[in-house]
Formats: sequence, C-alpha cells, structure tokens
Amino acid sequence: MAKKHAHATVETVEAATPAIEAPAPVVTIEDSVAEAAALLAEAADDAEIDEQIALGNSKVQRKYKLRYRDRARAMGLRQKWQKRTNNDWMATTLAGEVLDKQSKIHVPSFAAILIANGVEEPTVLSEAGEFQPSESRWPSQSKGWEGRYRMSGGLALRTVVAEAGVMLLADGETLEAPAEWVAKILR
Repeated sequence: MAKKHAHATVETVEAATPAIEAPAPVVTIEDSVAEAAALLAEAADDAEIDEQIALGNSKVQRKYKLRYRDRARAMGLRQKWQKRTNNDWMATTLAGEVLDKQSKIHVPSFAAILIANGVEEPTVLSEAGEFQPSESRWPSQSKGWEGRYRMSGGLALRTVVAEAGVMLLADGETLEAPAEWVAKILR
C-alpha cells in the first residue's frame, strides 16, 4: 500500500501474521490405555445389548430397545444403562442413586426410594435393609426379575413423582422434578 509523505512515497507491505498453531494435546500412555479400555467396555456393552435385543422373550419390545440404544449413541452416551433407558430426568437421577459401577441395580436402594415415595410398603425391606420380594407389589423372582422390578417400580414411581412434583430419596432428601418433565409425564 502506497502512502504519500511530504518528501517521498513510501511503500509499506503488510506482512501476513503467521498462524499460531495450538500445541498438540499431550496424550500419555495411561490416557491411551484408559481410552482403549473404555472403548472395549463400550463394545462389550453394545454386544450384550445387541444380544438381548435379538432375544424374543423380553417384556420390552425390540423397537424400544433399538430406540434407547440408538438415541444414547446419537447423544454420545457410552454407559450401558444409558443405552437401556430414555435418559430423562428420572432415569438419570435414579441411575445415580441405585446403580453400581457395573450398571447393575442395587435393589434395596431402589426399594427404599419406592418406599419413600409411597410406591412400596416399608415391609418390602427387612430390618437389616434386605429386599423382601414376598412383601413387594411385584414379587416374582424368575429370570430377569430385577429388570422387571426396575421397570414396573419406575413406571409407578414416575406417575407419583410427576403428580407430587418432587421425588423423595431414601435419605430424606427431596428433589424437585423439572416442570418440563412433569408436563411430559402428566400429558
């Protein structure tokens, strides 16, 4: 670009500012191993879910299992429990309260929440805190009973919580249900 000064014309060149690249993230072997382990665990979970989808003896229709799995994948959710639920407020809240590290339900913890919200009677848990299936609204303990208990209890709990607007936890904590979630359940 030429600029005129009183005594001369001076050409200036605007030098391009060199692009500064962010340094590549440091990836440790431990990070790589942890990521590989997570991917292997996710693949094993997916294989188990796909195997269960292929079974014809489930109470949950195949189309719902596929919908849950595909929705979780689309959302980038990687845990097995996330591929077996609709991932709404209640599902994620309950998962945090009653699932162990392997995504298995801790039935006494779930029963305690059902009791706190009036879905189950207090006698469903013994004095020692053990689940008493004979005292439950859903007493069956045939193969897959934990999943049926979670589904049946969860459906009953969903209605109670939506109508009350709050979910009571076993320790006495009260969680306010989001208005959007309540409206969806009560429609």
